[in-house]
Amino acid sequence: MSQEGDYGRWTISSSDDSEDEKPKLDRPSTSSLPHAPQGAIKEPRFTCSEARKAAHRRKTSPVKFSPDSVSPPKKQKDSSQEDLGWCLSSSDEELQPETPWEQSRKQGEKQEEKPSAPRDSAAQSTGSHGAAMDHRPREEDGDKYETSREGQDIWDMLDKGNPFQFYLTRVSGIQPKYNSGALHIKDILSPLFGTLVASAQFNYCFDVAWLVRQYPPEFRKKPLLLVHGDKREAKAHLHAQAKPYENVSFCQAKLDIAFGTHHTKMMLLLYEEGLRVIVHTSNLIREDWHQKTQGMWLSPLYPRIIHETHGAGESATHFKADLISYLLAYNVPALQEWIEAIHEHDLSETNVYLVGSTPGRFQGSQKDNWGHFKLRKLLREHASSAPATESWPIVGQFSSIGSLGADESKWLCSEFKESLLPLGKENLAARRSAAPLHLIYPSVENVRTSLEGYPAGGSLPYSIQTAEKQSWLHSYF
Repeated sequence: MSQEGDYGRWTISSSDDSEDEKPKLDRPSTSSLPHAPQGAIKEPRFTCSEARKAAHRRKTSPVKFSPDSVSPPKKQKDSSQEDLGWCLSSSDEELQPETPWEQSRKQGEKQEEKPSAPRDSAAQSTGSHGAAMDHRPREEDGDKYETSREGQDIWDMLDKGNPFQFYLTRVSGIQPKYNSGALHIKDILSPLFGTLVASAQFNYCFDVAWLVRQYPPEFRKKPLLLVHGDKREAKAHLHAQAKPYENVSFCQAKLDIAFGTHHTKMMLLLYEEGLRVIVHTSNLIREDWHQKTQGMWLSPLYPRIIHETHGAGESATHFKADLISYLLAYNVPALQEWIEAIHEHDLSETNVYLVGSTPGRFQGSQKDNWGHFKLRKLLREHASSAPATESWPIVGQFSSIGSLGADESKWLCSEFKESLLPLGKENLAARRSAAPLHLIYPSVENVRTSLEGYPAGGSLPYSIQTAEKQSWLHSYF
C-alpha cells in the first residue's frame, strides 16, 4: 500500500516481513544463498550501504601504481562514483587476527587465570566512573588489545573523573596518549565487567563471526540475541552468517515505512552479578572499531532487586521506564525476557536520560515520547539559560545525509532546529532569531588524509542525486 508524504511516495512493507521470528529454526542454509563466481571481488560479509560496498571493493582490489605507466585520469560520470578512490591501507591488516587469549594459549607464556569478580553494586555507586585501561595496539593488527591483567586495574580506571560514563573507542595507529580514556569492544565484554549469563546486541550492521570473537572464550557460547532490521535477502544472509553458532538467535525490528532503518546501537549484558546497558555509535563490524572514533555510554552495574515494589529501581531520570517502553515498542516476544530482566534490576543510579526513536506517527500526549521531540521536551524542562546564551550556535555533526526537503523550512530549520533551541522555558524567541546553525560533514581532504584513506568514505553515504536536490544545505556546512 502506497501513501503520499511531504518527501514523496512511500510504501508499507509486505506482510512476509511481519511473520514472527523463529530464532532457532529459521536459519537458512548457506546453499540457498547466491555465491559469487570464482575470482569475483568479495562483498562484505555483513549487510551495509552501497557506499560501504564500493569502498570494500576498492580496498580488496586497490589501484596499482606504476611510475612507468602514468596516464591522465579518465573523466568520471556523475552518475557513478564506484571506481573513484585509492587504497592507502596495507592488505596485511585484513588478515583475521588471533585473539589475545588464543595468542597466550598458543605461545604458552602463562596459564589462563580466573578473572577477578566485579565489585558489588554498593562499591560501584560510591564514586563516578571514567579513565581508561592501558591497552597498546599490537604491531601486526590494531584490532588486538590485551585486557587488564588485574581486576583492580579496571575498577581503579572506572572510578575516576567521568560522572556521565561517556567514553570514546580506541583507535589503532595513533599515539597511546590519544587513546587515553578510550575502550575497545573486548574491554566492554571482558569478564572483568561481570560473569556473563546472556547478551543482546542491537545494531544495523553485523559481522557475526567477528562479533563472536570479541567475546572472551568462556562467554562465546552464552545466549546471544541479535536485534536487526534486515529483510528478505539481507535477512537470509544474516541468518546464514550465524549458522555455525547455535547460541545465536534473532529478533527482527518491524519497519513499516519504506525508508525506516533500524539504527539502534545498544548492548544489554546480563551477568550473574547484575545487568549493564551500553548505548553506543558503532556497527558490529571490525571497521567501526578499528580506526574510527566512536562514542559509548556505559551504565553502572545494576544489582538485582531483592524486595520488588511498585516503581522499584527507577532513577530520577525515568531511565528504567523509558528503556522498557522502548523495548515494548518492538512488539516482539523475543525481547520479553529482557524486559523482565530490566524489571528485576535496580536502575536507580542512572543519571542520564534515554531518548529513543521508534517507527510511527505520534500525536497528542505521545508526540513528546520519541526522537527529537523528546529531546526538545528534556531541554525545556532541564536545561538552564545563562548570559549570552541566546547567540550560542547549534552545531550538528553526522556521517550520512538523507533527503531533507526542497528548502530549509521543510524540516531542518523548522522541526529539527526548533528541538535543539530550548535552554529552559525562557528566551526561546530570542534564541530562535539569534542562534546560528552549523553543520559538520567530512570533506574529501578529511577522508583522503584519514587513517583509512579514501576507503573511509564508504562510511559517509550522501548520494549525488540527493545532494543535487538540496544544494541549499551546503551553505550550512
